[in-house]
Amino acid sequence: MTAGHGHDGPFIPVEQYQSAILAAITPLPPVSVTLADAEGCVLAEDVTAAISLPSFDNSGMDGYAVHAKDTISSSERAPTTLQVTSEIAAGDTDTYRISPGTASKIMTGARMPDGADAVVQVESTDGGTDRVQVYRPVEPGNAVRYAGGDAAEGETLLSAGVRMRPMQIAVAASAGRRAVMVRPRPRVVVLSTGNELTEPGTPLVPGQIWDSNSYMLAAAAREAGALARRRSGVPDDPAGMLPALEEQLDGADLLITTGGVSMGGEHDVVKAALQKLGTVAFRKVAMQPGMPQGFGTIGEKRVPIFTLPGNPVSAYVSFQLFVRPALAALQGAADLALPAARATLTASVRSPGGRRSYLRGVLDGDQVTPLSGQGSHQIAALGRANALIIVPEQDTSLPEGRAVDVLVLPLAAGQEHPPVHGWRRLRHA
Repeated sequence: MTAGHGHDGPFIPVEQYQSAILAAITPLPPVSVTLADAEGCVLAEDVTAAISLPSFDNSGMDGYAVHAKDTISSSERAPTTLQVTSEIAAGDTDTYRISPGTASKIMTGARMPDGADAVVQVESTDGGTDRVQVYRPVEPGNAVRYAGGDAAEGETLLSAGVRMRPMQIAVAASAGRRAVMVRPRPRVVVLSTGNELTEPGTPLVPGQIWDSNSYMLAAAAREAGALARRRSGVPDDPAGMLPALEEQLDGADLLITTGGVSMGGEHDVVKAALQKLGTVAFRKVAMQPGMPQGFGTIGEKRVPIFTLPGNPVSAYVSFQLFVRPALAALQGAADLALPAARATLTASVRSPGGRRSYLRGVLDGDQVTPLSGQGSHQIAALGRANALIIVPEQDTSLPEGRAVDVLVLPLAAGQEHPPVHGWRRLRHA
């Protein structure tokens, strides 16, 4: 994409714009972090088992380590009585041995005594301390976790490119790793501009609105795994905004602004400032909402910057389609695309010709209901949506009962995704 002042030229397809963005993203350099700080990062190295896992034979349950053949005739009516010669707790590093006719009381995870080939669970005994009665026979290997049964020494446990979630952190810790090489969580700064904006909670005067975009976009970035913060109170003039942008470059891996890019002329504050700071292209993307878009890199470090439309719905949809994949690309990953499915419309919808519409809807099973209030400024409907209904560029209307593609929106912590059928990834997701 080339620099330009104004949204010039013909509409470009959503996929073309996405591809241009991703082509300009350079993954963040790997850093070493402790496991405590690795959550949400993307692994930049393979993690292998330094030793076999587990490293010793151990008990899979609380009970008694025995010779299996000693229990072969055990029953409720005729239990087998074994002498208990030791008690082995998890973490006990002493060496124990049993002989035929004896048993060791053993805890889950404790090292198996030499000579034992099975564990009788405590529920199948009388729980004795000096002697134990066994009521059920066990086969060799019963409730024994053998050395190397989970992973062999040298086996790859985690591959580079996987996102470090709780399960992966557990695997790395089990491999004895205190630290791992990762691509870190991107640092995102959302700049809030506009003389009409004021902080929520303050009184409004005619001509002002409360700033919702910066809060929404910072939250969306955190939801996508980034470390995000707002920079509010940015001067609404090019001379003031330029220093505000420059001062963020050292502490940001990605910048987002909203508004100030689509009118043309003296009120295009963001656009005017970026002309002096870097190369940013402003384009008309064949979509609704969110047609006016700007993207480029600024500063010596070529920090990516997105200039999103000012209307809140446009800004949110633009974030999900363009910024979210860019955050994944900064980590050398491609795992943040929105889930997609097919669903049946419960009502008809309309769309402008030549542009792909992303209509807010409520997905329930294999049906999706369009919401009223589809204007790009109507944020109330956005708060009720859990999906975006995709209306292709060639369609100006779709009837009730038509099967459509939908993108499932990220949900707040603790909420469950609606049950849907046919999950997959769409090219434009």
